[in-house]
Amino acid sequence: MQLRAASGLSFKNGEVMSLDWGIPTLIELPGQEESARLCRELGFSFVELNMNLPEYQQLDVPLLQSVAERYSIYFTIHLDENLDMCDFNPRVAEAYMQTMLDAVRSAKELGVPVLNMHLSSGVYFTLPDKKAYLYDMNREHFLERIREAIAMCEETAEGAVTVCIENTGVFALPFLKEAVELFLQSPSFGLTFDIGHDHSAGGVDKALIMEHEDRLRHFHIHDALSRKNHMMLGTGELDLAWYIALAERNNCRSVLEVKTVQALRESAEWLRKHKFI
Repeated sequence: MQLRAASGLSFKNGEVMSLDWGIPTLIELPGQEESARLCRELGFSFVELNMNLPEYQQLDVPLLQSVAERYSIYFTIHLDENLDMCDFNPRVAEAYMQTMLDAVRSAKELGVPVLNMHLSSGVYFTLPDKKAYLYDMNREHFLERIREAIAMCEETAEGAVTVCIENTGVFALPFLKEAVELFLQSPSFGLTFDIGHDHSAGGVDKALIMEHEDRLRHFHIHDALSRKNHMMLGTGELDLAWYIALAERNNCRSVLEVKTVQALRESAEWLRKHKFI
C-alpha cells in the first residue's frame, strides 16, 4: 500500500520514497562545471548531458568523473535528437548506431544509470489526405533495424545502463507504437515520460505510457499551456502533482526541463513551496 503525505513524499510499506531531481544542460551553462555547480546549489542530484551540444559529442569520462565527485552529483545522458539507426542509407544508419553504442560504453564507465532517446518517425510525404511515413511503408525494414539496435545495445550495456525512449507526440503512430513494444521486450530499455510533449500533442502519448507504467524510469517535468511547453512550473495548466506522484510511485528520476537558469531557480522554489522537495 502506498500513501502520499502532505509533505509531498510517498510512503510504501512504511518506507519513504522520493524523487531524484536533476537539471538539463542549458545554453547559458554549457560547461560541465557550471552545470554541476548550479545542480548542487539547487539541492538536486544530477545533470542530464545533452549530446546535441558540441561540448558533449565525445564524453570526457575522467573530467566528468572528477566534476561529479567534486559536487557530489551524477549524470544522465540525453542522446542526440537526430539519432536514427533505421535510416535507409546503411552508412548513415551505422554511424548513428555506433554513436549510440559509444554513448552506452561511456555511460557504463561513468556510472550513468539512464540514457534518454527520441524515437525518430523518419521522413514522410504530405499527401492531400494524410502524411505517408516511409518507415510505415517499409515497416519490415524499420522493425528489423529496431531489433538489431536492441540486440547491440543489450550486448554493450551488459545490464548496467537503461536506455529510455522519450515520447515526442508520436506514440500514436502504429509503426512507432510497434517499435516501442519491441524495445520494451528488452530489460535494457524503459520509458521517459515528457509530460509537456504529451500535453502539447493533445495527450496522444499517454495511453501507451500508462499501458507500460511499470517500465517508466525517467521523467521530463515542465509546465505547458496549449501547444507551448518547457514552461516554468506553476505557469501552465498541467496537474503537476499528479505527474510527480506518478514519477514517485515508479521510483523515477525527474529532470526539471526548463530552459533558463532563472526558470530553474523559480521552478525549484515552486517545488519547495509545494513540498515536493
